[in-house]
Amino acid sequence: MIWLIENKHDNSANMFIKSSYSKDDVIFLLKDIGELIKEQNNEQREQAIQSGIHYSEMLPIEYKPSEKYMDIFYKGLKQNRNKIAVAVGVVAERILALRGEDLVFVSLARAGSPAGILLKRYLKYKYDIDIPHYSISIIRGKGIDENSIKYILRKHPNRQIQFIDGWTGKGAITNELSKACKNFNEKYLTNIDDRLAVIADPAHCTTIYGTREDFLIPSACLNSTVSGLVSRTVHRKDLIGEDDFHGAKFYEELIDEDVSNLFIDTIAEQFKYIDDKVACGIKEIESNEYNLKTTWIGLKDVQRLQSEFDIQNINFIKPGVGETTRVLLRRVPWKILIKEESASLEHIIQLAKERNVPVEKYDLLAYECCGLIKSLRRE
Repeated sequence: MIWLIENKHDNSANMFIKSSYSKDDVIFLLKDIGELIKEQNNEQREQAIQSGIHYSEMLPIEYKPSEKYMDIFYKGLKQNRNKIAVAVGVVAERILALRGEDLVFVSLARAGSPAGILLKRYLKYKYDIDIPHYSISIIRGKGIDENSIKYILRKHPNRQIQFIDGWTGKGAITNELSKACKNFNEKYLTNIDDRLAVIADPAHCTTIYGTREDFLIPSACLNSTVSGLVSRTVHRKDLIGEDDFHGAKFYEELIDEDVSNLFIDTIAEQFKYIDDKVACGIKEIESNEYNLKTTWIGLKDVQRLQSEFDIQNINFIKPGVGETTRVLLRRVPWKILIKEESASLEHIIQLAKERNVPVEKYDLLAYECCGLIKSLRRE
């Protein structure tokens, strides 16, 4: 592997945004723009996005979760903590077997950040291997933050990058990552591996995963309060200079609502109980050739929905429990489709009720539910 990364601008001078996580767990390679940007409500942002402004040029208002919604988060965490821990163990073991331990974990901010911390914690607990972990920005339509990648390569010249996210939706970020790595490798004569490791891969678009079941990972329930109090990432030319990391905001005012470390600690506490289940999970994946392939079956659901509901923009379709949750939290939903009512969708139903969004049953192939964004041009 050849690193020809010019050290003309050292981003270590670029202020790393703080988070509520320990720096032993993760370092966010993001510029703090908290005082420079004003949040907008979902309706304002949706109007702007549908008029052509890129979603990464704005920040949503971080709403304080309702008491009912937090109850669902805690319930989901209690119910699924062992299942998530097992999926984390399966991913971590497969990464180790496939790629060795001379790695740097690079999670995709911000949903990837808790996943990266859990993988790091598992390998530290099980093998006393301490993998450096950074969280960086990747933006659909704009690509990855090249300055953060260059920083990591300079800092860890003898380690390989392993990209990490929480789950797959319809595979847009998987494609974005592949394209970004190809461009970066051609530009800087590097050989970065574009394979994405995720806890859950319902879209069937990666081969390094813990499960392909579409289930509630409670970190999908909340925004910054389960992501180290860090906002989603921002890239706007008047805020982000040529040599800057992409930007974000730290929500210090939400410190009393923060459950970021509670989530991590609750899952990590399960690691001592899961050896047999992890071994079974790995055996199940590796014993079937189908499980080692990417079929992109989730895209078939999306294409069918696009045709049946006459949706012009495929980005208005957000499949899977994680993405549906984010539609209800961040966007202006049109309707929610569910395969069938279940405990894992309780928070979806609750959010839909709170926002007066209709919920309909629909025979989905790969997912338990799907969120459809409202086209404001319908009105």
